[in-house]
Amino acid sequence: MSERTESKRLDPLRTGNARPTAAETSLAPGLYLVATPIGNASDITLRALDVLARADALAAEDTRQTQKLMEIHGIDRAGRRIVSYHDQNGAERRPQILGWLGEGKSVAYASDAGTPLIADPGYRLVEAAREAGHDIHAIPGASAVVTALMLAGLPTDRFLFAGFLPVKSAARRRELTDLASLRATLVFFESPRRLAECLADMATVLGETRIAVMARELTKTFEEIRRARLSDLAADLASAAPPRGEVVLLIGPPDAEAVAEDARAALDTHLTDALATQSVKEAARTVATRLSLPKREVYARALELTRK
Repeated sequence: MSERTESKRLDPLRTGNARPTAAETSLAPGLYLVATPIGNASDITLRALDVLARADALAAEDTRQTQKLMEIHGIDRAGRRIVSYHDQNGAERRPQILGWLGEGKSVAYASDAGTPLIADPGYRLVEAAREAGHDIHAIPGASAVVTALMLAGLPTDRFLFAGFLPVKSAARRRELTDLASLRATLVFFESPRRLAECLADMATVLGETRIAVMARELTKTFEEIRRARLSDLAADLASAAPPRGEVVLLIGPPDAEAVAEDARAALDTHLTDALATQSVKEAARTVATRLSLPKREVYARALELTRK
């Protein structure tokens, strides 16, 4: 089957700018995950507008936001149902949405802003719909994660989106410690109220010299991108009032030398603990298995430690 034919078979939506005909007023049955703008209402695709206009029923993380977006783009609800779906009511609402899908309806789901399921509710709905055998269609579009990466000037060949960090400092530092040696750009969402203390913890755990970027109010009128060393950005935010709006934090990867030093320090810690109760050979075998490292390399380091 050619790529063109396959694309037409999988995509039940019309293409191009032509108006739908009477036969095209409804979508094929299934769940449609619709990406919405993260700030600028113009950042929505023609395909997303098409789905919002033609779906039999609508579900949204925030029904007010979705209805406002539809009004901006002249989409009439035309008596169609629109229900809320979020973390608090997901278990209660899923059976209703699955019931619509079971009746052969098309259901569009939109998050509050951006791409559904990315640090937003919805994956359990997708999981349940897939298990029930319903078709699922992704309608791609805006994403705060990708937009921030485009603007940050940090490496993008490898990155980790870690969502929201824990609220309490101790838990936040533990999670940052797990990520510290990862050779990738780290991307987080953060509340403006916790931004200063979060950056302070990042500087402590990840190192003061790593490059950090705060991306705020992306695609909006007062969009702001601030780029500096972690310690400097932390100090700047600590001495100012909390910024307004949605915030994405990005931290550049550590250099290779720092990663190697961290790995050596971790190995030494594990070996020192093991050598307190085991022979050199036993300790090397235990630590090599625990850290998935070559036994010969670990044994050589264990010998070095015992000679100090």
